[in-house]
Amino acid sequence: MLVSFDDPISDVDLDQFLGDIETSMRATGAVRSFSAHRHLPVAGEDAIPAFVATAVLHFGVDDRDGLAALFAAPGAVDIIHTWKTRHPYRVAWANYEAGK
Repeated sequence: MLVSFDDPISDVDLDQFLGDIETSMRATGAVRSFSAHRHLPVAGEDAIPAFVATAVLHFGVDDRDGLAALFAAPGAVDIIHTWKTRHPYRVAWANYEAGK
C-alpha cells in the first residue's frame, strides 16, 4: 500500500495514521507480517510527474482469503474518513504473490 498525503504531515500524525491502519488490518486476524516505511526524499524528484508516496506499508497474508479480509477490515472506513478529513491523501495498492 502506497500512501501519498496531499500536504506535508507531521511525524506525530504520520505515526498515528500508520498505527491506526496497522491496528485495523491486524484486527482482521489475517495479517502475518506488517511493515511501514517513510519515503526518503531525493533532490529533483519533485520535478518528475509521478505519484510519490509519503509512506509504504506492507501487509503479509497467507492467501487470497487473507487478502480479501483486509478489504473488510473492522473500522477501516472510519479510519479512512477520519484521516482524509484531517489530512487528504491518495492510496495506491499492489497485490502480489511473494517469491513468484
